[in-house]
Amino acid sequence: MKHQLCITGEIEQRPGYVAMEILSDTVEAAKKPSVAAIDGIALGGGLEVAMACHARISTPTAQLGLPELQLGIIPGFGGTQRLPRLVGLSKALEMMLTSKPVKGEEAYSLGLVDAIVSPDELVNTARRWALDILDCRRPWVASLYKTDKIEPLGEAREILKFVRAQARKRAPNLTHPLVCIDVIEEGIVSGPRAGLLKEAEAFQVLMRSETSKSLIHIFFAQRGTSKVPGVTDIGLVPRRVKKVAILGGGLMGSGIATALVLSNYPVILKEVNDKFLQAGIGRVTANLQSRVKKGNMTQEKFEKTISLLKGVLDYESFKDVDMVIEAVIENVSLKQQIFSDLEKYCPPHCILASNTSTIDLNLIGERTKSQDRIAGAHFFSPAHVMPLLEIVRTKQTSPQVIVDLLDVGKKIKKTPVVVGNCTGFAVNRMFFPYTQAGLLLVDRGTDLYQIDRAITKFGMPMGPFRLADLVGFGVAIATGMQFIENFPERTYKSMLIPLLQEDKRAGETTRKGFYVYDDKRRANPDPELKKYIEKSRSISGVAIDPKLVKLPEKDIVEMIFFPVVNEACRVLAEGIAVKAADLDIAAVYGMGFPPYRGGIMFWADSLGSKYIYSRLEEWSNSYGEFFKPCAYLAERASKGAPLSSPVGQAKSRM
Repeated sequence: MKHQLCITGEIEQRPGYVAMEILSDTVEAAKKPSVAAIDGIALGGGLEVAMACHARISTPTAQLGLPELQLGIIPGFGGTQRLPRLVGLSKALEMMLTSKPVKGEEAYSLGLVDAIVSPDELVNTARRWALDILDCRRPWVASLYKTDKIEPLGEAREILKFVRAQARKRAPNLTHPLVCIDVIEEGIVSGPRAGLLKEAEAFQVLMRSETSKSLIHIFFAQRGTSKVPGVTDIGLVPRRVKKVAILGGGLMGSGIATALVLSNYPVILKEVNDKFLQAGIGRVTANLQSRVKKGNMTQEKFEKTISLLKGVLDYESFKDVDMVIEAVIENVSLKQQIFSDLEKYCPPHCILASNTSTIDLNLIGERTKSQDRIAGAHFFSPAHVMPLLEIVRTKQTSPQVIVDLLDVGKKIKKTPVVVGNCTGFAVNRMFFPYTQAGLLLVDRGTDLYQIDRAITKFGMPMGPFRLADLVGFGVAIATGMQFIENFPERTYKSMLIPLLQEDKRAGETTRKGFYVYDDKRRANPDPELKKYIEKSRSISGVAIDPKLVKLPEKDIVEMIFFPVVNEACRVLAEGIAVKAADLDIAAVYGMGFPPYRGGIMFWADSLGSKYIYSRLEEWSNSYGEFFKPCAYLAERASKGAPLSSPVGQAKSRM
């Protein structure tokens, strides 16, 4: 007689029902053994169901993990209780708090799975294993009640205390990692059933939290960036890019080359002379060697990867490349000359891409007849580390080229965002007011270091002034000039950066900028800065405003970020971005905006268009046009409408 267990999708909504009554009291407590056969991906609920079985068999390449914390929640089907009992407390904490999966082989060595077999033997092995359990040839294990992997209580508490302190330090604005640790502790101190109850209660609360809503938004928004109306929905198939050429072996060029060779693309790196070429190849080599040092790459893999890179000084070997990425200095006439040369030396199907961060692509391709295959491929520094790739499309760029670039972006493990062509594109354009707002506040009496502290506390990797030091004042002035020329009515022109640069203080590279840097490149506030600020004030004829001297943190955050939101609204209204969610991803992956706040537009909508408009209007009256709310923001505020709801009237610039 056959007995079958059928779990349907219609289950009671009682907290903990799945974890306790289905998985623990039905599957795990059953009189018949269950064995999980795992191939492909067993993440989250999939692994939790597998852990409730009496044994687990996996293929070597299967991925097993509990990544729920990435979504602002915790495992909700018993994972917080079973994983520590199968792999030990330390490893379970690491797997849950970092959301990193393990492959089948490692899962076996940890005790998470009981055997590794090839995919074609998987189901038969699992069947035999279940019969062996029934015939007492293999142990019948209920993982919820295993205790051999759990440390003694005193030791377990020490581990939990240490991990809790680390979590607080790493993410001071987040509570869900601490909730996860508390739930695990409950199971160890009061027993697994108590742990399951606490897990169910905590899961319900976290599901409704702002953090979870924000992280779930980012999760789906990231997957939505590769959907571009009129491009990805017209049946085009990406062409195979077999060989890529890069012009310029500086920091950006070498970083892009590293990202490409790491994904098995053969790369030609062109430089103007041998000295620069060797330096460029040296940078790629160093990038790869650092992976070997950290244990992320074998020496054999390193040699194979670096062999994909070939250095050249002329265009001779460009005759069979499928894509070129230009990454030379931001000089219009130089780029125009390069694109004119590329048209002569590259095959007619070759994609001609520029890594420019601000220069209009129409200007770059002005001297060519190949506008349909010119696009922007804007990487963020360091290019082999930063996850965002801004794909810039002019009115002439063919949809096929965009489809190809999206495919390359995916293959080199980047999150691509397709944007229209304008000064600064999406990321740099949205964030040009970031530092300018800071400068405006400093000129009027706000403490510069207090601004950076408030912004990092909000969740940014660094404040606007520490970021300007990192980028370097040369770059800051060059890009700033682009915005001053193109948007003169809404840029704030402070004398502070030019005054510092005049005194050979150009940022981190010169060891002095807004901060001073020690031998380990640690930033420290500089009391000397006062005199430059005073001089900047007197040149600009700006007076200290008593209201801005002791500005609360909340006001600092709003005065720095609301101008960014305002510019993001313009980018959306002009059709530079396809949708608001793309700007959220651009802010998170391009500028480090905290993902647990959902991205720039999602965060703005949590505060409301009316509130943002009224604040900007108030500051605009006091401090000038820099804060003036744009028409799109005004229109949304008048209706009380969200900023991120679809734009009806915007004519796409793509």
